[in-house]
Amino acid sequence: MSSSNVEPAEAQQPRSTDDAILDAAADLIVHFGARRTQLAEIARRAGVSRPTVYRRWPDVRAVIGALLTREILATLEGAALDVHDRETLVERVVEVSVRLRDHPVLGALLHSDDSDLLLQYVVERLGASQRGLLEALRTGIEQGQAGGSIRAGEPTELAAMVLLIAQSTVQSHRMVASLLPEAAWRRELARALNGYLAP
Repeated sequence: MSSSNVEPAEAQQPRSTDDAILDAAADLIVHFGARRTQLAEIARRAGVSRPTVYRRWPDVRAVIGALLTREILATLEGAALDVHDRETLVERVVEVSVRLRDHPVLGALLHSDDSDLLLQYVVERLGASQRGLLEALRTGIEQGQAGGSIRAGEPTELAAMVLLIAQSTVQSHRMVASLLPEAAWRRELARALNGYLAP
């Protein structure tokens, strides 16, 4: 037997128990909404016992919080905000905003009566996902400042305001969808960010 027949199977790592639980929660949120997502059903879909879930998270809200952190940070991973000029940074921020806006789980929360749960996790606290976004933005802003394309200012403060601008635009996009079609939404968000960061 050739070893090449074995390597692909070995390369495919099975999902961790944590990921299986979070994947089950994501599926339930997308199809039924956060309010109808129960811990017992999360455990059943994940193929684990309820005590297995409780050992990791105390309740459904904690599971949802961990899920949102995982999904937001995973979305950020391919964004490469570590750039050297303002225009590229703004392009990447707009792209991340679109990805988050259109994300199945975040979208399900934004587009339903469960949006207050998303607000709790994204707006009312500075969690791991926001800190990850802030750190990536701060790095890009510092590099833009070093190159002269981004105005002077405390990078962390500028990063926080960029996050607020993008976050509020994502959360409110449905309200103005008839006034700001897709191309205009992207263009005006980029203009707002460029205007804020320009020297």
